[in-house]
Amino acid sequence: MIAYVVPGNIDDRILTRASALLAGGGLLALPTDTSWSVACSLHAKGGIEKLRRISGERDERHFTLLCSDISQFGEFCSLDNTRFRLIKRLSPGPYVFILKTLRGTEKALALRRGELGVRIPDHPLPLALIKTLQAPLYSVTAKHSMTPAGGGWIPGGDEESGEELPPIPEEELFEGGWELEDIEKLDLILDSGEEQKRIFSTILDVTGDEVRLIRPGAGPWPV
Repeated sequence: MIAYVVPGNIDDRILTRASALLAGGGLLALPTDTSWSVACSLHAKGGIEKLRRISGERDERHFTLLCSDISQFGEFCSLDNTRFRLIKRLSPGPYVFILKTLRGTEKALALRRGELGVRIPDHPLPLALIKTLQAPLYSVTAKHSMTPAGGGWIPGGDEESGEELPPIPEEELFEGGWELEDIEKLDLILDSGEEQKRIFSTILDVTGDEVRLIRPGAGPWPV
């Protein structure tokens, strides 16, 4: 269930195996530049359904589309020059940008609102996997509440109110890859063998005229 990788020299065979798993609707966990994430292929409907079930999240702002470059954002979201410049300045890095979706994206991801969080992580493993898969990853932060003994932590906040999302409690986040083996329905863990920082990304809503902080995190705002 665990495949160990060297971030600076990732085995192509592991990337190929992981990509095939994702394309078939599987779920895997991998490190990012913030905390551990659980991800599926954007193009695998079965994987998206599994991800939603194990996450227990009701607010779609907790889900993020991980991309390898800004051009992928434009395939799914509305991106003008002003937003492009802001994202380019802060990417790759620990920032999620909520953008308005293009027609078709809501249906493909079964979104209840015309918005989607996107980001480019500053970590070689997810970037290499996205390039091998030739598709973005749909992801959510890995949490202890996903395990049978996790207690089903439910975040506060009202998804319809537009209020800020509360930070994820540090004790909910994982450090070592072996800890994620207790997450049911998880098919593979890509582990660099190092303990992961228990931090989360900063979420910025850029759908309006002004940038709005939705959740404070590792990335400073304002900058």
